[in-house]
Amino acid sequence: MEEGVELPCETEKLDMTASIAPTFSRQISMSEFSCHCCYDILVNPTTLNCGHSFCRHCLALWWASSKKNECPECREKWEGFPKVNILLRDAIEKLFPDASEQRKDDIRQNSDVSRSLAAFQKYGNGQASSAPNAGRVNPRGGGFFSGVLTALTCVAVVLLGYHWSSRELEDDLLVHKPVVRWGAEEVIHWLGQLGPWAALYKERFLLERVNGRLLLTLTDEDFAKAPYHIENSSHRKAILVELDRVKMLGVKPPQNLWEYKAVHPGKSLFLLYALKSSPRLTLLYLYLFDYTDLFLPFIHTICPKQEEELEDILAKLLDLKEPAWKQWREFLVKYSCLPYQLIAEFAWDWLEVHYWTSRFIIVNAMLLSVLELFSFWRLWSRRELKTIPHRMWSHFWKVSTQGLLVAILWPLMPQFVCNCLFYWALYFNPIINIDLVVKEIRRLETQVL
Repeated sequence: MEEGVELPCETEKLDMTASIAPTFSRQISMSEFSCHCCYDILVNPTTLNCGHSFCRHCLALWWASSKKNECPECREKWEGFPKVNILLRDAIEKLFPDASEQRKDDIRQNSDVSRSLAAFQKYGNGQASSAPNAGRVNPRGGGFFSGVLTALTCVAVVLLGYHWSSRELEDDLLVHKPVVRWGAEEVIHWLGQLGPWAALYKERFLLERVNGRLLLTLTDEDFAKAPYHIENSSHRKAILVELDRVKMLGVKPPQNLWEYKAVHPGKSLFLLYALKSSPRLTLLYLYLFDYTDLFLPFIHTICPKQEEELEDILAKLLDLKEPAWKQWREFLVKYSCLPYQLIAEFAWDWLEVHYWTSRFIIVNAMLLSVLELFSFWRLWSRRELKTIPHRMWSHFWKVSTQGLLVAILWPLMPQFVCNCLFYWALYFNPIINIDLVVKEIRRLETQVL
């Protein structure tokens, strides 16, 4: 330390600070923190992407009147949903506490401002739920996941093209071709679709060259004796029941997804989209309007009757009686809580017939169950459970209107467009739902953190 240099003591330092503070405070005025909409001090200042800040309620009033997501001053559009600038708000409330409190009291007494703020916040909540990750860079490799989805989509397109071009035509031919014109190979194909057990008798039918005309003349006694030797009474009953249906219709009744689509293209497309968007309403529709043909086989498949005696499964399926109380109880519990699980269980029962398609349906049902759970969680976290009845009613009218519109426009839709919509809902929706589930999980993690 050089001699002759005198350091200020602590008392002098405090005096210097005290003399600077009033000078600094006098240099700041409320006009420097004024809103460019109301020209008063900023309250809950909200800073936009362009850098301009406005009172929260002023921005809400501007948005309510203009319905535009743009800055009131420079007209630059904002992205996402504007947030309150916490640092600026705290600084203004500390510098000008009296003026800030007075302004807040005036705002609370204004009902128009309160309504605009509520509408603005509701709009922001909708933006956050529809695009939870908008404007946010994903730190966990979203680009990689998007690439995986793109690759899966490309694979699905290739498989779809292959499936469409190489689809066996015999299914479509049998459901449209009169039985009297069936050849021996077509009779074997019809027999094979009755179940795995029918493979025991394929060779016998093939050796006898049973065609459609001969098939129509066979009886229970013919099947029991040579050359067919079908000794199992349940197997004979199954063949005779299906044969009676063929005689009544004149063609092969649909027995799998592709045959049902060939016979009922409009109904299959309707059920596919309806079960995806409104499973409860769709199952109610099947109960009311298609009880015997669709609902009874459905409920007996997903809620099988448990009996003490070991009864042949085939006989159960052929004799579809009214469901027992235990079956209804199991069905109603799953119907209320996990409707997509019913669809997954039904698809699981068809794994041997539709190997890959059933897996797509099962995965999609699981994803839709998770998305529905996230929707209820979002309502619970926002304390909006009371709005569920209103939302259900609105959804009912929306689905009814869409169904009526499709029914009106259905005759005008080309078959190619219907096929595209059908295969899109069947194979591409699971890929889209994977992305939606991942977004919801990341959104939940963001809220927790």
